[in-house]
Amino acid sequence: MSQLPDPESLRLLVLVGDVGSLSGAAAQLGLTQPSASKRLSALERRLGLVLVDRTRRGSQLTDAGRAVAGWAQRVLQELEGLLTGTEALRTKRDAELRVAASMTVAECLVPGWIGELRRTRPELYVGLQVTNSEHVPELLRSGAVDLGFVESPRAPAGLSARQVAHDRLLVVVAPGHPWTRRRRPLSVAELVAAPLVLRERGSGTRETLDQALRKVGMGEPLPLLELGSATAVRNAVIAGTGPAVISELAVGADLTDGRLVSVEVEGLELRRALRAVWASGRAPVGPAAELLAVTRRRGKKA
Repeated sequence: MSQLPDPESLRLLVLVGDVGSLSGAAAQLGLTQPSASKRLSALERRLGLVLVDRTRRGSQLTDAGRAVAGWAQRVLQELEGLLTGTEALRTKRDAELRVAASMTVAECLVPGWIGELRRTRPELYVGLQVTNSEHVPELLRSGAVDLGFVESPRAPAGLSARQVAHDRLLVVVAPGHPWTRRRRPLSVAELVAAPLVLRERGSGTRETLDQALRKVGMGEPLPLLELGSATAVRNAVIAGTGPAVISELAVGADLTDGRLVSVEVEGLELRRALRAVWASGRAPVGPAAELLAVTRRRGKKA
């Protein structure tokens, strides 16, 4: 495919499915019906699929159209998260709310939290500093940020903390990997003996894995490659570099769509809590308290 579909065409397709008519979808996007029809026709040509049945009674998505609309909805949500996150990074110097988040939390959760907060406080500028769990406490203690989010196994010493989400680490491989054909779970010894794509030392993901292995009397994992973000680890596994241990939050869609396969490991506890942290002795106030409330509401919905 030489060109990717443009987001507005994907948004139009999703709206056709939601409202059940091309004219209604066009009206919500401020388009004329002929212009909307041309957009959908161009999208169908680009994808090589018939996405919409056009009849005198209205426009309905085909089976292919419903499938593509579901994928398009995820793309649009990810794009909204990208725009929210990049705006937070761009405005961090003059932010009214300064946030530091570990890599996985920043990639998978923080954009949604900030987006919900901004819907009620559109004037609020949020500055986001993305780092690993080891460095978040330093930023809080120095006063560089107002609120932090970490994924390490224990709450940082000397800081107040509250759990905001659950997560677990998974062993994942590309679909053609020999581990996908196993009939029995992987043993911890087999996992430790295999070269793995890993997060860097100091990350909450690496600390969680190392601690889980120590608890069952095993040594450190064998690094094939050490990378600085969950996205980089995910991409390496999809490319066939090797197995990885990674947050379920980072690969949920890949597992659903078959780009990655999860491999069960017997006798290894890899669940963890994700926490908000702040300076001890004073409760968050103002925008920091509001963001903390958003994480609490989102946690109840999960």
